[in-house]
Amino acid sequence: MIQYVRNPFFSPQTGPEFLSLEQTQPVRRFHFALDAYRETPLVPLPALAKHIGVGGIYVKDESQRFGLNAFKGLGGVYAIARVLCQKLGLDIHTITFADLQKPDLQAKIADYTFVTATDGNHGKGVAWAAGLLGCRSYVYMPKGSSEIRAENIRRAGKARVEITPWGYDDTVRYAKKMSEDHSWLLIQDTSWPGYEEVPAWIIQGYTTMAFEAAEKLKQEGLPFPTHVFLQAGVGAMAASAAGFLANYYGEACPKIALVEPDQVACFYESMEAGDGQPHPATGSQQTIMAGLNCAEPCTIAWPILRDLAVGCLACTDDVAADGMRRLAHPLGDDLKLVSGESGASTLGTLAAVMTGPDCLPIREALGLDETSVVLLFSTEGDTDPDAYRAIVET
Repeated sequence: MIQYVRNPFFSPQTGPEFLSLEQTQPVRRFHFALDAYRETPLVPLPALAKHIGVGGIYVKDESQRFGLNAFKGLGGVYAIARVLCQKLGLDIHTITFADLQKPDLQAKIADYTFVTATDGNHGKGVAWAAGLLGCRSYVYMPKGSSEIRAENIRRAGKARVEITPWGYDDTVRYAKKMSEDHSWLLIQDTSWPGYEEVPAWIIQGYTTMAFEAAEKLKQEGLPFPTHVFLQAGVGAMAASAAGFLANYYGEACPKIALVEPDQVACFYESMEAGDGQPHPATGSQQTIMAGLNCAEPCTIAWPILRDLAVGCLACTDDVAADGMRRLAHPLGDDLKLVSGESGASTLGTLAAVMTGPDCLPIREALGLDETSVVLLFSTEGDTDPDAYRAIVET
């Protein structure tokens, strides 16, 4: 159910400068000015924490972000704004999204077309932001993607959405080719040599989520986390949170552990290789965790997580499903949380590690015990409602 690999390159340090409090301030200023902006809840689960044997669990509920049922809009809308500022000679430190919607800029912006590849949530964020600006957008999804997820993207921003016959990474390559063939603007949440500026802006965009969580804990006088479990698909979200929290907490930074599907575990396999280089996953790439079904690490994310994560956990699909059920059917006075397969993977993994009879070595390696306070990010809600109900109602 759970496999763990220690990161041989872990070296406690601050995060990269581009994820510092100072350099991410323009991100927060931009997000806070959005009409749709609301801080998402940080939900304590004391009954569950006691039940599985930790001191506290706090879950950041990103199902309520921008009405998109997932966190990805944070990165997409900020990156689109940065790209447009670059194209139009505007200053991201002073511009707001409302400014970009004004008639004098709309005439120029409407000529741009955005394109991306997605397993669902990132594409919805890009389509939503492009739609608000009156721009066209094309979104390509990998084979096996749910038609429900595709239709949700279309509704978010009137995007042209196509499910391709390829896996995620080849679908990214196809979106890149389409951007080159048609002079469209590629807004991709993974990077490769020669394409790193836009993904860096997306990674910066995600820091608002981690900032809100850390500030909430501080403002309410709650215990700082000792551990953070982060989902790693291509690694962009995990790198954003890890790098920002390392800068925010400094020497008091919690232990950061990554969570991946066992059949698409590129960070697990990269750490296991032990040569300091990113490696593609070699598994079947069959998983219910659609948002984490990414076989190649983001080139920006890899060095951040190589340095800051203590290790990586690979979980089976039933672990993610268990996390969904635990959040949907809370214990005691804990609040119910609607969390999808990728969103609940970290909670399922934490519960499995704490209660699994064979997981004592993992608990000891991570230093997890009854005093531990664990921060989790439920990165999505029921983005595929039929699949969600089929899992949580069994």
